[in-house]
Amino acid sequence: MTSRLSFFTARRALLIAGLMAGAFHAQAADAPRVKFATTAGDFVVELYPDKAPKTVENFLQYVKDKHYDGTIFHRVIPGFMVQGGGFDTTYTQKPTRAPVVHEGREALAKGGDKNVPGTLAMARTSDPQSATSQFFINVNDNASLNPTIIPPGDPVPKFEYQGRVYENTPRSQLVNAPQLFGYTVFGKVVSGMDVVNKIKATPTGAGGPFPTDVPQTPIIINSATLVK
Repeated sequence: MTSRLSFFTARRALLIAGLMAGAFHAQAADAPRVKFATTAGDFVVELYPDKAPKTVENFLQYVKDKHYDGTIFHRVIPGFMVQGGGFDTTYTQKPTRAPVVHEGREALAKGGDKNVPGTLAMARTSDPQSATSQFFINVNDNASLNPTIIPPGDPVPKFEYQGRVYENTPRSQLVNAPQLFGYTVFGKVVSGMDVVNKIKATPTGAGGPFPTDVPQTPIIINSATLVK
């Protein structure tokens, strides 16, 4: 009897694993992709609507509106990230819609990527709820940019952040702490990472209103197109 039960248990586990794998492949197959054609070459990003739906919808609307066409990578830091999507070639900031809600914690809780090389994330100000059109591509393992998931409970019995332990902290203090929001990862580069690495290696300096980190030879996004 034991061996028969073990057989059916194992078979059921394999069946579930197969169904999960099938669902994963279906999600991957349905994931939208956007091709960026730039003066440094082309790259393609795959988006995660199942992890950060509002962020992906916001990004795709900017793509459909041709917002990114003619914008530049205005901030390039070799050991950190490359950032664009907000300024044209005259360093004029393009108008945007209202900010998108921050989904960093939710995306991470659903198994989304952290801020590791090749991932696509939303840029913002110090206000976590300020992301509009600007994005960045991580070119390093930027653990300091990852959202912090808050443990259950109110007050939270124990919480550790940057080596310090906090006990019996009101949940609202942690959930609303700006430094714990991190940055929302909503996609990744699936082809053309060599182009991103080329962008990160470009010489930088002052440009427009920015005192540093601006490519001295402008890197322009000629077009951003939904290809899938």
